[in-house]
Amino acid sequence: MEGKSIIITGGATGLGKAMAMEFARLGADIVIASRNLENLEKAAKEISTFNNKVIVTQTDVRSPEQVEKMVRRAVEENGKIDILVNNAAGNFRVPSLDMSVNAWNSVVDIVLHGTWYCSQEVGRQMVFQKTGGNILNIGSTHVWSGNPGTAHSTAAKAGVLALTKTLAVEWAQENIRVNLIAPGPIEGTGAAEQLWSTPELEKAVLNRIPSGRMGTPKEVAYLASYLVSDYASYVTGSSFVIDGAGHLNKGGV
Repeated sequence: MEGKSIIITGGATGLGKAMAMEFARLGADIVIASRNLENLEKAAKEISTFNNKVIVTQTDVRSPEQVEKMVRRAVEENGKIDILVNNAAGNFRVPSLDMSVNAWNSVVDIVLHGTWYCSQEVGRQMVFQKTGGNILNIGSTHVWSGNPGTAHSTAAKAGVLALTKTLAVEWAQENIRVNLIAPGPIEGTGAAEQLWSTPELEKAVLNRIPSGRMGTPKEVAYLASYLVSDYASYVTGSSFVIDGAGHLNKGGV
């Protein structure tokens, strides 16, 4: 990834930081975006140990104006954008009959609308550059299995999956590839803290995973690295499940 310029939303923690670290190790220049400036600055110190360029941009992906500013900053600093990882997300458990309008909108705005705003803005830049590029979206296995208590997130992630397929077809002629990774339970992430926060819930999750364990952020980062690399140059419009065969066993986790 020498010389590649990569934007990662939600890049200060969890999966986003793990991907940023691996991309940086492989030689890329990184732009990490998040709403929390303190987390961004802390993550940037870790990522910069690979002696590459790390740019911090405090961005709320729910705001098209802030997304435009993020993209402009990346282009000004790096001269181009080669790869976008739409990782910013929000999730929490709440019974569907008790879910407020604000709860629904807060998650859908980040996951679905934010992915669209970032994809469109970066897609325009990639077309302008005439260099093509890669967009990688982070989805969820719950799109196929369902998951009680996360109707907002599951619906939004389903929209991201449909968007992935549509943009892959529409933008293929521009040499822009669009793919999706659907992680199952991954330790050390915001989803793990929100959805499987008690020993009882964690045990229930592990009982449904044939591999007998949760995945790690590094394992997701390794798959992401392949998908945005030239090794995957003919792969677009595809979704990749990484969950230890959990989605094949007993449904949602």
